[in-house]
Amino acid sequence: MQLVVLGLNHKTAPVAVRECFSFPEDKIRTGLAHIHECEGVHEGVILSTCNRTELYAVVDDADEALPVLRDFFERMAATAIESDDYLFYLREEECIRHLFRVAASLDSLVIGEGQILSQVKKAYSVARAAGTTSTVLNTLFHRAIAVGKRVRTETRIAYSAVSVSYAAVELAKKVFGDLSRSNVLILGAGEMSELTARHLVDNGVKTVFVSNRNYERAVSLAQRFRGVAVPFEDFMKSAVDADIVITSTGAPHYIITAWDVAHLMPKRHGRPIIFIDIAVPRDVEPEAGTIAGVSLYNIDDLEAVVESNIRSRELEAQAAEAIIEEELGELVNRFRYLSYRPVLVRLTDKAERIRQREVKRALAKLPDITPEERKILENMSRMLVRKLLRDPITRINEAAGTDKEPYYLDAVRKLFKVDDIGEEAACEKQTCHRYAGQ
Repeated sequence: MQLVVLGLNHKTAPVAVRECFSFPEDKIRTGLAHIHECEGVHEGVILSTCNRTELYAVVDDADEALPVLRDFFERMAATAIESDDYLFYLREEECIRHLFRVAASLDSLVIGEGQILSQVKKAYSVARAAGTTSTVLNTLFHRAIAVGKRVRTETRIAYSAVSVSYAAVELAKKVFGDLSRSNVLILGAGEMSELTARHLVDNGVKTVFVSNRNYERAVSLAQRFRGVAVPFEDFMKSAVDADIVITSTGAPHYIITAWDVAHLMPKRHGRPIIFIDIAVPRDVEPEAGTIAGVSLYNIDDLEAVVESNIRSRELEAQAAEAIIEEELGELVNRFRYLSYRPVLVRLTDKAERIRQREVKRALAKLPDITPEERKILENMSRMLVRKLLRDPITRINEAAGTDKEPYYLDAVRKLFKVDDIGEEAACEKQTCHRYAGQ
């Protein structure tokens, strides 16, 4: 059997195409309920986010499965779009590496973003509840989730802000630390100022004041943050109580001058204030930033922080890639072990049953044996079994993943008659089959 992933993402498809293949959870559940109807497909997980939709599967043959999976993918999307130009198809180690990079947020539009790991967890949880995962995908996704956590723990890939809005919040935290006692004043109703305000609210700011030349828009925006709308001509009065002022009005001139700020600060009784001026042209006169207690940041300042942080994340990504390669090697070895584990389990189980039976017969003929002598007999029998099996087990281990593996597994089955143990062993043989094709 082989492990594959078929999908599209922000690198391979424009948003108009990604939208057609973006599946809500109920549609994913419905699709998974029918995945076993696809010939040669044994396991499946569907990961669908705003930037990617990917189908991970365990199949009999990767080449034969491609058209089957593509047809399944397109039927779920129910679109006339020809997907061939946008899909990627990865197999075996490349599939594993891809999922590890996805879980570690190295394949995200914004490297280091934190949402993708929870989305991977959710996709796996949905598939497992649907009964479409078994040994291979359970093993793969457990390890991928662990890799994502390890990357975030051992690197600083997610520590620095890489958007203007997040950078603004981080700058505010540097000045005030805990934002739960801080108030924010929003001037204008631009998308960036709203997004920045949203991040500030998510970080616990106390109160949001909103002011706009169109008072109805101010009221609408304030309601989104459970804030207070302020008439535009009175916004400087609210600035007395605000610790953070976000401006994005689109005015052709300064709406806050250095003179305004100089008269504002005595009313604040020494409390510092941050102006985050996202407007172009600028809303706040640059000289205002020279006044004691005032921190002024414009869009260039924030973008410089973002650019620096992006470079920092890219450096951390190199460390993350090293972790992924290390984890990849370990998982590939484990999958190789899964391919012959059923045979070794049956071999050692059969040997143990024979050992116990013969020890029991011997003990029946030695009624006067002491506990210490019984222990010696038990240990001797275990060592005999271990030493007799050492060479065949070593040969199978050495042959794992090579052309010799089928030969050794077949020889062990025939020489030791390990295929006669029962249905449970046969079931384990099926579910623990190797992911790499023969």
